[in-house]
Amino acid sequence: MDRLSDAHGLVELLGDWTTAGGPLYRKLAGAVAKCIEVGDLPAGERLPSERDLAKLLTVSRATVVAAYDDLRGKGLVDSVRGSGTRVSARPRVNGSHGRVPGGRATSIFQRLADGPGPIISLAMAIEPAAPELAEVYRDLADSGELGELMSDVGYHPRGYPPLRTAVAAHYTAVGLPTDPDEVLITTGAQQVIGLVAQMYLRPGSTVVVESPSWPGCLDVFRAAGARLVGVPLDEEGVRADRLAAVFAEERPVLAYLMPTFHNPTGRMMSTARRRRVAELAARYNVPVLEDNAYSGFHSRTGAAPPPIGAFARGNAEILSVGSVAKSVWGGLRIGWVRGPSAIVTRLARYKVRADLGSPVLDQALTAHLLPRIEEITAARAATMRARLDHTRTLLGEQLPQWRWQTPDGGSALWVELPDTSAQIFAQVALRHGVEAVPGSATDPTGAHDNHIRVPFTFPIEVITELVRRLATAWADLQRHGPVTDTPPVV
Repeated sequence: MDRLSDAHGLVELLGDWTTAGGPLYRKLAGAVAKCIEVGDLPAGERLPSERDLAKLLTVSRATVVAAYDDLRGKGLVDSVRGSGTRVSARPRVNGSHGRVPGGRATSIFQRLADGPGPIISLAMAIEPAAPELAEVYRDLADSGELGELMSDVGYHPRGYPPLRTAVAAHYTAVGLPTDPDEVLITTGAQQVIGLVAQMYLRPGSTVVVESPSWPGCLDVFRAAGARLVGVPLDEEGVRADRLAAVFAEERPVLAYLMPTFHNPTGRMMSTARRRRVAELAARYNVPVLEDNAYSGFHSRTGAAPPPIGAFARGNAEILSVGSVAKSVWGGLRIGWVRGPSAIVTRLARYKVRADLGSPVLDQALTAHLLPRIEEITAARAATMRARLDHTRTLLGEQLPQWRWQTPDGGSALWVELPDTSAQIFAQVALRHGVEAVPGSATDPTGAHDNHIRVPFTFPIEVITELVRRLATAWADLQRHGPVTDTPPVV
């Protein structure tokens, strides 16, 4: 099967190809050649047509033709009338410099692997560590607790007991009474998603997700062979009427929802909607994985309602996920899942097989930080509100055609580009120094292909430069369309 005859797949692999030197066609040829050399494009793979690739990359068709000619000249591709252009059958050398393989979240994970560069990347919404982390680190080092930790065996597959107690107390305080036996500590919230996928999913399983949703989780479910069914949102969160219909018609094995500061829209699911979701989960016997990893970001609506799990009745199987990566620091890779003790015990077996247990020192730090989480997030709220206001003001002034709703909380604006494919705009933005993640990565239905997520976690001066670059890229696309590149005459 030709995975990349669809131009979208190749565009994902090319990444920030325009940052290389030389003429545009040589940049493109070099990026494709790199994909071939490291094995991302295997022998016999059919490449997209010149016309399709040119459209998505917003370059002239002549640029793609010249790039393919360059590749043919190097013996990397062959063209046969009626069969298109294919990677040649010559041996390839698999190297270590290729892009991260995967699904639609490729660019996000690749940016994590590559680290910062000259471009402003919108692939992640992250901040430096909260100052309280350093305070707790020093306190732990000066206390007798550190000595006790160092004398311990260091293996706690279900989690460091004081942290499980702290997580249980945290959930109890927000309206979901919890016992430590109902808590499993993980290496970040992302690990929970992977463990749940291993336990619940088989090839062909149906998973219900919000439309749009977080690309990283969508790729985890796809990798497990799941079929994704998207349910749209309204002002109160996931639409209950559509969720009920999908539960009845599709009989899914899992539903993945983000009720608190949904990513990417920033919406807060109402209390009534959370109660309704719990009722539907019980009626149709569908396990629900609620991801509240973004609850640590600022809110303009006050305290969040209790988790969906607080409304579980009868046989409702609801797993509640949290972490400190967003509220404290992305480098503190500690997350957790709260659920029925029997389910948590089963998940713990998958956790042990994965890594034997999360780092104990990090768990000890988190155990001291968690009781202060409200204080930590409140301290950041003023800064986040100022950055949001600055971003909205600049976008309104420089990009008045763009449309968005102010989020209830979270870290980004979900922006609609009028009558424009976000994937095409992302290619233009890349040439102006901005890496944007198109909405097509967030939605299996295709309903948000004209959206991008614009984080406002950057410092004020970076936000100012970001919006300037976005406005320049937008004006370039509106005024000129595809970039013209004149290849040499051969």
